Amino acid sequence: MTVAARTLTEQEQRERRAWFRARWERGVAFNRRCRIRVTRWDPEAVEIVLPYAESLSAHEDVFHGGVISALIDTAGAGAVIAGHDFTKGSRLSTVSMSVQYLAPARGPEAVAYARCVRRGRRVHFADVDVMAGGRICARGQVVVTISGERPGVGDPIEPLAEPLTEE
Repeated sequence: MTVAARTLTEQEQRERRAWFRARWERGVAFNRRCRIRVTRWDPEAVEIVLPYAESLSAHEDVFHGGVISALIDTAGAGAVIAGHDFTKGSRLSTVSMSVQYLAPARGPEAVAYARCVRRGRRVHFADVDVMAGGRICARGQVVVTISGERPGVGDPIEPLAEPLTEE
C-alpha cells in the first residue's frame, strides 16, 4: 500500500518532513557536491546556503548563473515539500521555473529564501529570492508537481563522513 492511500498521523508527517530535510542536504548527490546547507526548514519557509567555490564560478568570485538557478530550484522545491501533506504523495518533480538575474552573485555564499505561495492538489508554486554579497542577485518562481510515492522515503540517510572539499 502506498502512503498516499492512507492517512498519516501528525508524527508520521513530521518524520517525513525531517527525512526530506536530511535528504536535501545529504541524500542528493548534486546538493552534497555543491556543499549546500539547510539553515531553515519549516512549513512557512526554507533557507538554503550555498558556499562559493571556484568550481561553481562563471568568473573569479562570481557564481555561475546556472548554479544560481539550480539553487532556486532546490530551495523552491524544498519550500513546497517542507510543508507538504504527505497523504497526497511524495514524488516531487519540477515542471517549470522562471529566473530573473538582478545582479552578479558575488560573495562567500549565496543564500536562497523560499516559500510556498500556493498549494494545489498536485501542482504547487514557490517564490525564491537569492542574496549574495549583501544584496539580492536573483529571483525565481518554481512550479512542482507531487504525486505518487517516491521510492525509498524513510530509508536511512548516511551522515556526511567528512566535510566536502573542493576538488
